[in-house]
Amino acid sequence: MGEKPYYLTRTYRFLEMIPGAIAWATLIGMVIVAWRAPIFASFFIIAFDLYWLLKTIFFVFHIGASYGAMRKNLKISWMERVRNPEIAPAPELQVHVRSWEDLLHLVILPAYREPYDVLRSSIVALLTSSWPNKKMIIVLGIEERGGEEDKKAAEKIREEFGHEFFAFFIAAHPADLPGEIPGKGSNAAWAGREAKKRIDELQIPYERIIVSSLDSDTQVYPDYFAITSYKYLTEKNPLRASYQPIPVYHNNIWDASALSRVVATSDTFWQMVQQSRPERLVTFSSHSMPFRSLVEIGFWDTHIVSEDSRIFWQALFHYDGNWRVVPLYYPVSMDANLAPSFKETVINIYKQHRRWVWGVENIPYIIYRFARTKKIAFRKKLFYIFDQMEGFWSLSTNSIMILALGWLPPFLGKEEFSTTVLAHNLPKITQILMTTAMIGLAFSAVVSLVLLPTRPKKKPYHWKWWLLLEWLFIPITGTLFGAIPGIEAQTRLMIGKRLGFWRTPKGKKS
Repeated sequence: MGEKPYYLTRTYRFLEMIPGAIAWATLIGMVIVAWRAPIFASFFIIAFDLYWLLKTIFFVFHIGASYGAMRKNLKISWMERVRNPEIAPAPELQVHVRSWEDLLHLVILPAYREPYDVLRSSIVALLTSSWPNKKMIIVLGIEERGGEEDKKAAEKIREEFGHEFFAFFIAAHPADLPGEIPGKGSNAAWAGREAKKRIDELQIPYERIIVSSLDSDTQVYPDYFAITSYKYLTEKNPLRASYQPIPVYHNNIWDASALSRVVATSDTFWQMVQQSRPERLVTFSSHSMPFRSLVEIGFWDTHIVSEDSRIFWQALFHYDGNWRVVPLYYPVSMDANLAPSFKETVINIYKQHRRWVWGVENIPYIIYRFARTKKIAFRKKLFYIFDQMEGFWSLSTNSIMILALGWLPPFLGKEEFSTTVLAHNLPKITQILMTTAMIGLAFSAVVSLVLLPTRPKKKPYHWKWWLLLEWLFIPITGTLFGAIPGIEAQTRLMIGKRLGFWRTPKGKKS
């Protein structure tokens, strides 16, 4: 018998319990402290509210910086820049890459029971990009378990568009392979390996290829491949970096419900904040990376759900800490949640966010790997562990703490506490601090309007301004689609009830 996989060891199982244990200790602890030590709890509440106010200011600053950079990049003709003959490839590339004309973009589109219209829209966006179509290799990754319907949709796409690209082929991922779970990661890994076979047959140097793993509904903006190529050619050590766009959920934003729009825009804002602090940036959803690096890493992990972020950690450990994510400050457009009924939309949003926050499964992975990696500096290890732990802890606890902490001490405290000046002033202090923090909400609402695509004629002009009022949903969405799925995901990881990959149903309208 062979050795157990690391993720089935007792040590790893213990590490999986840590995030959930900390989150529950926080929530239970705040109730106990409010009951047994209400005065201490009151001072803590004031300190926490100040912390939240500072965090809001920090949030507004980074949103503004990221929006400004994205707006600037959208005005630049990146295809013209990358064609500039003065652009010299980085030294690591020069053996195989003389100019942009040597580059190919490999696009992997994993799909499972996706409507034909969704796939077609994504392919059309590739065709209308500024990057030459004949310098693209498209791999449409379908699942054998998707049956004849998926095969027919894929074949229809290939017949319609296959001749437009340098190469276009379908990779059918077999079902029930050992060591795999069904999902985007196992599909993309299979598609990547199939692409490698074709690339090896054509004897194309890996350094010439940039691979993009895109969600099936991703529609690239015109210069996405051009700006990615420019960064790849000009970045220092380009073979040790991923390239991350900003996801905006604009494909069907005008048809989505108010709740769905607010949640989708909030997700965009979070990614914009992350772009403006690249030392913390981890790959998310659709992104690009060097094909050589992907091959050396061994492609995407096939037994986890959060393959988009895990590939960053795989690279970080494979190259002994020498890996980073380059923010592109450039968007790609995706679908907002849209279902036939409001109830189904709420359920789909919840399940989608639960899948995203299942990225907490990376915490035991990075702790386990850091403990066994001596070549990465201790300070760097500590930074990444704290950043990931704090991020998932904040997501699952902070909105609940904001809602509950203001009234817990007066409600649970002893009778003598209720007669103190502190008890009388605590709600007022909390209200002042939280009202000031609402400036961030107002700023977010204004930026959300500016980000919106062109208003369709069927929507009256004044209707756009009603979108400002939708941001009143934030206190609800922050808890319903942030804290609660965060707590569920961490609890599932803690008790060993693993979450499988859940495909977001596409209900887009034209």
